[in-house]
Amino acid sequence: MWSKFTQIFKIPDLRNKIIFVLGVLVVFRIMANTFIPGIDAERAREFFGQNQFLGLANIFSGGALEKFSIVMLGLGPYITATIILQLLTMIFPALEKLYKEEGERGKQKFNQYGRILTVPLAILQGYSMIVLFQRQQIIGSLSPLILFSSLLTMTAGTMFLVWLGELISEKKIGNGISLLIFAGIVAGFPTDLGQLVAIYDPTKLIPYFLFFAASLVIIAGVVLITEARRNIPVSYAKRVRGTKLYGGVSTYLPLNVNPAGVIPIIFAISILLFPTMIANFLVGLGGQWTKIFSGVNSFLENPVVYSVLYFLLVFVFTFFYTAVTFDPKNIATNLQKMGGFIPGIRPGSSTAQFISQILNKVLVIGALFLGSIAVMPSLVQALTGVQSFQFLVGGTSLLIVVSVVLETIRTINAQLEMREYDTF
Repeated sequence: MWSKFTQIFKIPDLRNKIIFVLGVLVVFRIMANTFIPGIDAERAREFFGQNQFLGLANIFSGGALEKFSIVMLGLGPYITATIILQLLTMIFPALEKLYKEEGERGKQKFNQYGRILTVPLAILQGYSMIVLFQRQQIIGSLSPLILFSSLLTMTAGTMFLVWLGELISEKKIGNGISLLIFAGIVAGFPTDLGQLVAIYDPTKLIPYFLFFAASLVIIAGVVLITEARRNIPVSYAKRVRGTKLYGGVSTYLPLNVNPAGVIPIIFAISILLFPTMIANFLVGLGGQWTKIFSGVNSFLENPVVYSVLYFLLVFVFTFFYTAVTFDPKNIATNLQKMGGFIPGIRPGSSTAQFISQILNKVLVIGALFLGSIAVMPSLVQALTGVQSFQFLVGGTSLLIVVSVVLETIRTINAQLEMREYDTF
């Protein structure tokens, strides 16, 4: 491990790429801490601590949202735009063909559509944030000119982050968007560590020990499930072309245990917290409506009810999103075109049905895992009383951190191996 680390900095090209990526991440952190004046910081921290959805968004932005910085929206609008376009591929066949069948050029055009859709989504989300902050008295009233300039700054900040992410991706040291989100999540670690040292209490030594022990076990489980595969054997028929013999090899079709990634958790949070946000807006209507919406809030804020609904929604959305992004019929068709087949299974529709059956069985494990990870922070924090270091014990942030670290390690290893082959 140490030899590979030293080898990275011995190769000028790879070393320069890593230094460039680190420089981009520093620029991102500087922008995240360049905030607009006039914010009631104490009220903002209290508000984000009480609102789970905005608290999660604040973690992803590395605290930029809480500070009302120039990149306060982070990459949220771009991620939302990408998810919307992926869902639209189920409705519009032309968009599906562009995304799945037109190769690299089609994906570049699809990504361009995502960037275009990011702009109106960023404006809409920015305006909603300003209105919400004004109602919570975190910021005062804004003149039309200041409001316009604020929305323009937020949108430009988001698009600038998208550009930074693409610059990182061009260096082939991992996915740029994922690395920026990773940097935003782990940015709060030094602050949490400093607070832990500042308020050190010997009586809480055992709870902290249990917390970090549980976090190590959870991280090991996340790595195991993230890397887990269900391999389906695939054989290729022998073909004679001229005087040469092709094919006749056996390989595997890997199915991820968790093919949906973190998207089901994001969907579940959005669906679960939408009624709460609507109820908070309508609770001030007065009369019988106040009682109704207050009851809705009380019901959804119950920790047991919230955890159960959260788990069930994540479980359901795991199957839903996998059905959107993974098409067994397409896999079976491609195998048949290349002369491949699953031993004992007829090519075509029988192969698609077999892959679908295997996928559904694997998804049960993946969905249970995602649901457990989603509710794990609440359980661990309730048992240990430790409220900091949230990304260490589960949820979307832990999945993103683990996935980005594993992907970056694989990418760097691939570049090292490629250079080893070039030396022969």
